Amino acid sequence: MTTNTANQQAATSTSEAVAADELRQFIERLERLEEEKTGIGGDIKEVFQELRGRGFDVKAVRAILRRRKKDRAEIQEEEAILEMYLQALGEI
Repeated sequence: MTTNTANQQAATSTSEAVAADELRQFIERLERLEEEKTGIGGDIKEVFQELRGRGFDVKAVRAILRRRKKDRAEIQEEEAILEMYLQALGEI
């Protein structure tokens, strides 16, 4: 084996080790985030159970949360389309 070939193999081996280490770090980071997400999901579920227990309509609260994520123009456009469709169906 020539020195040049040995150097190339060593460089390839080193870059593979670095890539594997970097990949491992990403995987471990994602696993930690997934664990946090699971915990947060449980917390959210508890809040909705508390809401329900206090007599609030969870479906309405979810609708409010979805609506609050939208900007005013998007809400107005959705309402206008809904009204137009309901009129076309003779519902209003």
